[in-house]
Amino acid sequence: MFKYGVTHRLATAYHPQTSGQVEVSNRGLKCILERTVEENRASWSEKLEDALRAFRTSYKIPIGCTPYKLVYEKSCHLPIELEHKEYWALKHVNFDLKTAEKMKKLHDSKIKNHIFNVGDRVLLFNSRLKIFSEKLKTRWSGPFTITKVLPYGTVKLSQPDGPNFKVNGHCGKHYFGGDVPQLVVPDL
Repeated sequence: MFKYGVTHRLATAYHPQTSGQVEVSNRGLKCILERTVEENRASWSEKLEDALRAFRTSYKIPIGCTPYKLVYEKSCHLPIELEHKEYWALKHVNFDLKTAEKMKKLHDSKIKNHIFNVGDRVLLFNSRLKIFSEKLKTRWSGPFTITKVLPYGTVKLSQPDGPNFKVNGHCGKHYFGGDVPQLVVPDL
């Protein structure tokens, strides 16, 4: 035991109320059982085997591995039936090409192709800008000047008071206005 860095602590087998380690394990099992049994709470004994398997194969932070790996020195693999069901479920999700094709067509129909040239001024759409207090604030920022047009719709933008950066050209639109004049409020 010393070779593996394990220190032996006293645990009482027939009096779990005196051992905190056992109480924590029992609490974990109880939590799993509460979530898996349905309205008929008397069926908990049927679900106990699955709950124990879930408990033994889940990663525990204090020991740094699963209890199964600690006992058997190898990772636990799922039973064949579950692996088979999981394989076909993943295959169904990954290869549902018709749905993916429809989604791509819908996405592509919403994209407006813009032709940008070096020196053009553009506004940049910020889709992540979610300001609830300022609902009417525009999500377009800029204008920025295009310094380089790269392949596949990528453009390099420059800003007067910051670094240059690259963005997808689909996130921008042409800016046709002049400089925005400063608002002057006369004294009354």
